Amino acid sequence: MPVLTKSWRWGRLLLAIAVTAGIPTAATPSVRAATEDGAGGVAQDLTRYVNPFVGTQKTGRTGYDGGNTFPGADAPFGMVQWSPDTRSPQPGGYAYTDHEIRGFSLTHLSGAGCTAAQDLPFMPHAGTVAASPATEPDTYLDGFSHDAESARPGYYSVTLASGTKVELTSTQRSGAGRFTYPAGSTASLLVDVSRSVRGASDARATVDKARRTITGHVTSGGFCGSRNRYRAYFSAVFDQPFDSVGTWHDALVSPGGDKGTHGDVRVSGARSGAYVTFDTSRSQTVGVKVGLSYVSVAGAAENAAREQGAAAFDTVAERTRKQWNARLHQIEVAGGTDIQRTTFYTALYHSLLQPNVFDDVNGRYIGFDGRVHTVREGHHQYANFSGWDIYRCEAQLLALLAPNVASDIAQSMYNQAHQAGDVWDRWSVDNDFAGVMNGDPYHSILASMYAFGATDFDAAAALASMVKGATTIQGAGARYVERPGLADYLSLGYVPDDASTTLEYTTADFGIAALAGRLGDTGTRTTFMQRAQKWRNLFNPASSWIQPRSRDGSFGSPFNPADGKGYVEGNAAQYQWMVPYDLAGLFSAMGGNGKVVPRLDAFFTELNAGPNAPHAFLGNEPSLNAPWAYVYASAPYRTQNVVRRAVNTLWGPGPGGEVGNDDLGTLSSWYVWSALGMYPQVPARAELVLASPLFPAVTVHRDGGPSMRISAPGADADTPYVHALRVNGTASSRAWLPESFVREGGTLDYTLGATPDPAWGAAEGDAPPSFSGEQPPRPTATSRPRHHCARQGCHPGRCHRHHGRGRSHHPGRCHARGHGQTAHRSREAE
Repeated sequence: MPVLTKSWRWGRLLLAIAVTAGIPTAATPSVRAATEDGAGGVAQDLTRYVNPFVGTQKTGRTGYDGGNTFPGADAPFGMVQWSPDTRSPQPGGYAYTDHEIRGFSLTHLSGAGCTAAQDLPFMPHAGTVAASPATEPDTYLDGFSHDAESARPGYYSVTLASGTKVELTSTQRSGAGRFTYPAGSTASLLVDVSRSVRGASDARATVDKARRTITGHVTSGGFCGSRNRYRAYFSAVFDQPFDSVGTWHDALVSPGGDKGTHGDVRVSGARSGAYVTFDTSRSQTVGVKVGLSYVSVAGAAENAAREQGAAAFDTVAERTRKQWNARLHQIEVAGGTDIQRTTFYTALYHSLLQPNVFDDVNGRYIGFDGRVHTVREGHHQYANFSGWDIYRCEAQLLALLAPNVASDIAQSMYNQAHQAGDVWDRWSVDNDFAGVMNGDPYHSILASMYAFGATDFDAAAALASMVKGATTIQGAGARYVERPGLADYLSLGYVPDDASTTLEYTTADFGIAALAGRLGDTGTRTTFMQRAQKWRNLFNPASSWIQPRSRDGSFGSPFNPADGKGYVEGNAAQYQWMVPYDLAGLFSAMGGNGKVVPRLDAFFTELNAGPNAPHAFLGNEPSLNAPWAYVYASAPYRTQNVVRRAVNTLWGPGPGGEVGNDDLGTLSSWYVWSALGMYPQVPARAELVLASPLFPAVTVHRDGGPSMRISAPGADADTPYVHALRVNGTASSRAWLPESFVREGGTLDYTLGATPDPAWGAAEGDAPPSFSGEQPPRPTATSRPRHHCARQGCHPGRCHRHHGRGRSHHPGRCHARGHGQTAHRSREAE
């Protein structure tokens, strides 16, 4: 019988540790029951459709492909991601093409473009520890085959070439491991406290033989070359006594180690670790419960004790599987193939891995000021925000499904900014700035979450902090500069020679304006809506392109749309559509729909061309909104075509099924939205632009909110075209939904076909709203009344083109076009 099934051992051991450490004991928290079907029975297990290996293999399609995900054990939004790290360092720790494992570390980022975390690896070794892992790490590599490996949500298993079987599971802040050693071997276990993937500036391990524990910490950081720093603590409790103990530091291996004042064994330093051995003559299986904390060792111990208690390994794994099943059941699809379901539910799984809970079970966490803070009861502090990525669609998906989680994420972002003096990061790791990428995306994230109903955070204080961050020109000695080039952006109206940063700033400013409007702060809304129009300063009428602009005001010549100079991870062709809140204004500047649609067609002759071609790059974030732009140009059938082509060809159910770096769930979220046939095109707004659903029936359940139901009989991979739509039972010709649909829920009934219907959704009044802000009246030589469109903030060129300059026209036409904020409000009242 495996040792871990004898739960009474865990109970006695954990109780002793909790008492010794002064930690209150508590029963294991209740776990949400498995989702029930409508008849009261248990619904199907959707975790069987999740393949955690998706995204772990590069395909060579572009330099950004390969997902960079990890296959290990994690709970929804979990602090612990206990996962294997293969031989060659990877951003997610694991490369499917590698066949050797160097350790099983507790922390990972899913889909990042740079290596990070991979802290505190545990590694079983069927042999003695003679060479130092610091100087001869390859000694402890162990081979494996995918045939001897398996993974599902909350569980990972592999049998190593040495014959040792490793099984891992996790709770939100802790992990449980089960190591079964081959008979007759020396059963060793190494804890390489200093081997974070980015190295360690400090590390410590303490082995307490009497209490069967190994505890310690590591200080690491440096994500993407930044100055980011954090400290992670752990506490590991084993169910078998240690037969022997030892440590290493640099090249020196010390059997027995150096004794501390309490008889324990201690080691510290940037190239150090500890090991233990077990007598497996009675049982070849060794169990361990590991708690993680960013506050203290005691916090780590309490996290494991409170979340696991005396539960056996299989019980912990089953609880986490149920948690995942409940989350996956928030979007229930009917029909489709197993391949489609696996691709869909794996994408949903990846969307719900991060951000991570960062506070301990007692609510304590380390803030951006380096101090210990305590969250409100019933809430969490979250960490690890890939802002440049998730503001485009993942933040909206989280707010749609779990507004309570999204509210805490928004509060967490404000907390860390306020603790640092009202300075907002772009891509933060744990409790420190990283500043990776460009722009100012957290403002869009908070505004989007608020728009989607995640309003349980201090929005007014957050808005004040956002305004301060977006208007303060920081000195060169600042700990972190929120908006490099802000002085130029304010004085010139753009960041010289940097088109992508300018566009990111305008989108962030729109987010501030939108949140201010919802909170009734009209002055801030007006100011930042005006700032959001600075994208126009980069539009070159001579070329009809958005281009980088020099400090002297000139546009570079000659101009090549495939040139990436002045852009981040893309080029002019890919950033042309990066005005998501004002596509009507952009299209008017480009010469109207007749000019725009052919350019989009040329752009989408390739779907994932990489950063150096003038075509779409759907494996990276700047192109994600572009397929939906056709709807604004009165050609929604083309959006339906492009989105379905992408869904059918760029994602899949196997290791190479990620089209690009998943970036903490961003690309996975795009797939989820696209398979549903809808997309949150405008950050900070909750309108949904429509394509077509992949599945015949879908139900979206919101935590504590109304459901959405989608019916599309006959939907499959080859029927992407909408011929008719009924919204809440009423026929609609609009390829978009108002914010009220997200707020109130409802039903969508599609009639789909295999051939396009260019007429559906193509009428002038059917385009989704764009937001240009209030436009001042143009000077005139007469005392004619102010033009209605200018008064309402519409695009004058649109009304002039359709109605004639200065002619009277039906006052509702601009409202139907929906170009201004007032236009949008009139629609919401319908």
